[in-house]
Amino acid sequence: MRLGFLTVGLAMLVAACGTGEVEKKTAPTVATPSAKPAGPAKPAPDARRLDSGPVPENESEIARTFERAFVAMPGQGGGQTLATRMGAEPLADYLRAAGAVKFPTVLYLHGCAGLNGLTPLRAMARRGFAVVAPDSFARRFRPRQCDPVSRTGGRNVYVFDFRAAEISYALHRFRRLPWIDKRRLFMVGVSEGGLAVAQYRGDEFRARVITEWTCNGSPLVRGLAAAPDEPVLAVVRADDPWYTRVRGRGQRGDCGAFFGPRPRSRSIVIKKGRRHDVFKDKQAIGAILDFLSEESRRSAYRGS
Repeated sequence: MRLGFLTVGLAMLVAACGTGEVEKKTAPTVATPSAKPAGPAKPAPDARRLDSGPVPENESEIARTFERAFVAMPGQGGGQTLATRMGAEPLADYLRAAGAVKFPTVLYLHGCAGLNGLTPLRAMARRGFAVVAPDSFARRFRPRQCDPVSRTGGRNVYVFDFRAAEISYALHRFRRLPWIDKRRLFMVGVSEGGLAVAQYRGDEFRARVITEWTCNGSPLVRGLAAAPDEPVLAVVRADDPWYTRVRGRGQRGDCGAFFGPRPRSRSIVIKKGRRHDVFKDKQAIGAILDFLSEESRRSAYRGS
């Protein structure tokens, strides 16, 4: 499978401040007794030695997002789905029992405030998908770019680059996991995660789902970067309170405006309900599950 690399430019918000030079009077020099030469400065106790080399991968910030990922797996033998963390013992036990089975896999990107429950992950697992949701907030430094109280975003916009890196790094880690079917990879993003899914330029995924995002806004976030032959499903509410004319200037609309002639793609605009979450709409989540199942079936049939 071809590997796509993403290059995302970092948007910098610069506040310009006026500066001026103030003339200072210099005090006359006063001779003082010679002091004993100071010894070498002691390094800060938490400073990393300059000759210690690069940080190992497993100690990196990006690795933390995957090591702490939430994972949902299909039920075995008609049993309940499994929901746990990457690397946890229940997942290891599950995979030992599963043997050499490879699962079609969904990479799930949560919203700006973190994972809002496991319901969507379990629903996809019931359809036979393994679902991996990296935890962006596992980073030691991870500010929010949104304010859930005022329902506004655009702060700390470098967070968008964090999310893009989480996609690329998850693909890097997927290559090491024998239980992931590399021919059947899919991506689902929610709100801030939906923006990351829309902007990802690689071609590793068979299809992608963008929820709670409109693909509209400033040049930094506007548009759809998926390959023109990659199927896309987009789901958003018409009266989403995050995208009012006051709160989300220029962000009203839906991703369908950017689809072009791409195959088997659909933009669903839910007319009822003044809320952000689309997964509480039964028709919407049904459409998402049907879309993923159909694209997974097509990929398995092609066998490529």
